[in-house]
Order: sequence, then structure tokens, then C-alpha cells
Amino acid sequence: MDSQKADMFLMSNTKYFPNEMMPQIKSALEKADPSRDSHIMMQSYRDPMLMLVVSLFAGSLGVDRFMLGQTGLGILKLVTCGGIGIWTIVDWFLIMGLTRDENIEKLKTSIR
Repeated sequence: MDSQKADMFLMSNTKYFPNEMMPQIKSALEKADPSRDSHIMMQSYRDPMLMLVVSLFAGSLGVDRFMLGQTGLGILKLVTCGGIGIWTIVDWFLIMGLTRDENIEKLKTSIR
């Protein structure tokens, strides 16, 4: 992917990734095989703010963990009613970072 396309991708998807990872992401995008460009551009990512809202309203049911693909933790959170509320409150502070980490992994997979 050329530098201009990498910059466009980063500008349109900044909210999905951690700010401190942007230089590394740009470097990885520039090194990516040009045949993967359309696949990378078409990939959809989870919005960390939306995940926070889901966690606030349905976190005690494990919906946030199910949405991240963490089925086992989602079931455990559902059965324990969000760890008797404690796990739910902790997730309010962690869920945005977990979402961005999940987005990074998805991007890495699509670059390979």
C-alpha cells in the first residue's frame, strides 16, 4: 500500500486504534502487499465508544464480551451477573482498550 492510501486509511479509522500505535500501523500498511489493499480498506472495526455504551447498559449480562468474540468470558459474566457487579464496573474502564486491541488484531490478520 502506498503512503497516501495508508494516510487515508488512518484518517478515516483513527478512533478504532490506540494513538500510540499509529506510526506502527502506518509502517505495516506501507509494507503490506498491494493486492491486500481492497481487503484492508473494506474491513469493518468495532467502535470503542459504542462498546462502552453497550458495556454500561448490558455489561452485567456479558453482551460486551460476546460482541468482542470472548464467548467464554461472556457466559461467565452472564452466569455471575457481571461478577456481582464488580466485573461490570471494571469493564467500564477496560472495554475501550480491549476493543482497540481487538481491532489491531483484526488489522494484523488482514495485512498478512
